[in-house]
Amino acid sequence: MAAAERSPVDLEIGSFSEDGPWVLDPDRIEWRRDLDRLRERVRSDVPRRLETGRLPPVARTITTVRQLGAAVAGWALRERHTPRSRDGISRRMRRACEALGPTYIKLGQIISSGEGLFPAELVREFKLCRDQVPAESFDDIRTVVEADLGSTIDELFVEFDRVPLAAASIAQVHRAVVREGPDGGPVEVVVKVQRPGIADKVHRDIEILAWLAPFLIGRIPVAALANPPALVELFAQTVSEELDFRLEAENMIDVARSFTELGQTGYVVPRPHPVHVTERVLVMERLSGYLFDDVEGIDGAGIDTRQIIRTGMIGFMEGCMIHGIFHGDLHGGNLFVLPDGRTALLDYGIVGRLDEVKRVAFLRLLVAGTTNDVRGQLAAIRDLGALPADTDLDQVVIDLGLDGPTIDPTQLTADELVDELNRVVKALLGYGANMPKELMLFAKNMMFIDAAIATLAPDLDLFGEIAHLVAYFAMTHGPRIASDVGIDPLTYEVDLASVKGSFGVSDDVESLTYRELQARRELIRTRLQKHAKRQERSRLDRVRSVARSLRRSG
Repeated sequence: MAAAERSPVDLEIGSFSEDGPWVLDPDRIEWRRDLDRLRERVRSDVPRRLETGRLPPVARTITTVRQLGAAVAGWALRERHTPRSRDGISRRMRRACEALGPTYIKLGQIISSGEGLFPAELVREFKLCRDQVPAESFDDIRTVVEADLGSTIDELFVEFDRVPLAAASIAQVHRAVVREGPDGGPVEVVVKVQRPGIADKVHRDIEILAWLAPFLIGRIPVAALANPPALVELFAQTVSEELDFRLEAENMIDVARSFTELGQTGYVVPRPHPVHVTERVLVMERLSGYLFDDVEGIDGAGIDTRQIIRTGMIGFMEGCMIHGIFHGDLHGGNLFVLPDGRTALLDYGIVGRLDEVKRVAFLRLLVAGTTNDVRGQLAAIRDLGALPADTDLDQVVIDLGLDGPTIDPTQLTADELVDELNRVVKALLGYGANMPKELMLFAKNMMFIDAAIATLAPDLDLFGEIAHLVAYFAMTHGPRIASDVGIDPLTYEVDLASVKGSFGVSDDVESLTYRELQARRELIRTRLQKHAKRQERSRLDRVRSVARSLRRSG
């Protein structure tokens, strides 16, 4: 029988594997009932938990204050005025989060995947949280699985590994085998199991963080954390939907459906089980392939790494722009490259969902970015929820200096670079700015794609890829985009000069590889380090001078 004839019928609705262990019929899945209402209830519950009018659990609050306070105090006493200041506060904050447990580790993990959004020192430290979460005991895991699925593990599974494949802050995953193949034979699956009692712990800690956040305003010496209440709100929005695996399973189906409707064939989504999905247990198809950073293995299989990057950029952006849904947590642990060159996307606890208003605002943001329409970009950011609805955008343009020429960061001194960043951050905070969840997830994913280019295709011509992306969307979705944004496709023109300016290169530069871009970034980093060393030498000279003066006067 031909492969096409053997293909499961659910490939018509989603980008699943061709030889899946079961066939999904979404309309007949019991656990999908009322999920829209459940998702809305979870979202509407977030503001209630962020209310600061009531005192949070006292004992846990004291523990939290003690750990975080000790971290900041230790930094202030020992490292604040040294060249390692940012390393010191980052390390101490990471250790405090680890000591405080799963909620804070999860917060650290979100920060760890935010290259470009948070300082490099903070990202580097919190990456140590990602794979260092102790696993729950197998007895506790067995209790959750059997309570939620209503049968013993031995009745449900032919095999169930006692040692997890991975243990994260919210849940851990185990390899198992079920008797549900197309021919009734055993099938290997992955079972994601929520840590016992974690939902109550996360909700309690969110209430504590919301209560503490106003007291931290202006006290955390990291510009990206200058608005602690907004960061706590962002974290609460991000983590709340992760606590119900029925929503995650629905995310899997919706993202798979979006890829299929868009004609994207470069992705494979694991099928959730049609029956064994509950609030705390998610059984899904197991996929495997090359790790995303296994360049040697991928090259050895004859897979075009540049095509992986191109597929990644188009698929990710297309979901955002056209359907308003996208995987929100891209990182190396959530991706495999299959032997046929397609990318398997895993872990759908965090998914970006844009309603129609925000989807169009997001689309306007991208289009305005390619045409150097600064005011249009600000208007789109406002409509995404980053700025108050009554913000005077013309005044913002003036206050932020966005009406002037593009600044090349390599032409600024270290002090000027830091001062410029602080000026922009303070001005935005003065307008009541925050980071909408969907915009944060998009920016975080773009940082991952940036890092993936460095690993898989460092000699990729960035300007050429940008031109290819624009051409693809113009040809594939031109009328739809023109209608949504209100532009005439015949007059639309990409401002490559502005794009080049954002990379810090002049308009006469025809191409820029990622390797060359990294060299420019390294130049900035080196200048900052040299400046920090000069400052430290100057401080030591002053100390020695004072000491000599005291000795002479004595």
